[in-house]
Amino acid sequence: MAQLIAGKEVAKSVRMGLKSRIAALKEKGVTPGLAAVLVGDDPASATYVHSKARACEKLGLYSEIIRRPADLTQDQLLDIVHRLNNDDRVHGILVQSPVPSHIDEFAVTLAIDPAKDVDGFHPHNVGLLLIGRPGLISCTPYGIIKLMEYYDLDPSGKEVVIVGRSNIVGKPIAALLIQKAKWANATVTVAHSRTANLAEVVRRADIVIAAIGHAGTITADMVKEGAIVIDVGINRIDDPAAEKGYRLVGDVDFENVEPRTSWITPVPGGVGVMTIAMLMSNTVLAAENIAG
Repeated sequence: MAQLIAGKEVAKSVRMGLKSRIAALKEKGVTPGLAAVLVGDDPASATYVHSKARACEKLGLYSEIIRRPADLTQDQLLDIVHRLNNDDRVHGILVQSPVPSHIDEFAVTLAIDPAKDVDGFHPHNVGLLLIGRPGLISCTPYGIIKLMEYYDLDPSGKEVVIVGRSNIVGKPIAALLIQKAKWANATVTVAHSRTANLAEVVRRADIVIAAIGHAGTITADMVKEGAIVIDVGINRIDDPAAEKGYRLVGDVDFENVEPRTSWITPVPGGVGVMTIAMLMSNTVLAAENIAG
């Protein structure tokens, strides 16, 4: 039977590790601060932003949520970003995705000071990641590495298949795992919706990272016996029997895949909780860097 990779336990460990660093910053008169900008009234985005604010509060960080209506212009949003770039109370800036369709999200990302880009999306930080230099790393991929480190799941020499090629997860986790570094040194294949013989490709993997955004994409016949499976997907499916009328599932058919694996992440309670934990970590790191 597979062992569960419990994100809640690892996230708690990450937060505990931040407390002494936050205390050291406060002794110097610096309180790490995170500002989140929410444009529009998307319920999922609002829930996520409030979760980030609660995480800041529990750690004693400064938190600011800036809410604006969906008809906010791009120039108005850029003005907010520029103000936050120059606000000494703010060490981390994130503009919650998705933004309304009339706004160029990439232009907004470019406007964020790379030193405050705690999402790790700015090309400056993406470039540092690719060449293996220290920087602010995308939170979800960073969280995956922390999960592997905590459970001593060393990818060195292993064949890793990543199913998904997004700029948020697929590409950055591939860049992390191919580095000549601890908790890396893997042989990495990036597969996606256009991959021919996807099942055959995934079956080669010692470690499968599913991040394609479709419920149940990874089925039992695609996973070799004893593989490690890390499920990044969070998909809402209708379930009349559930209290809310829906339930959350991953990109992996957990019930049927789990018996074939050695380790597997649950959904929810796996990778998802790590994303906010690593956002807190990035905010503290940004504050340390800015404070010198």
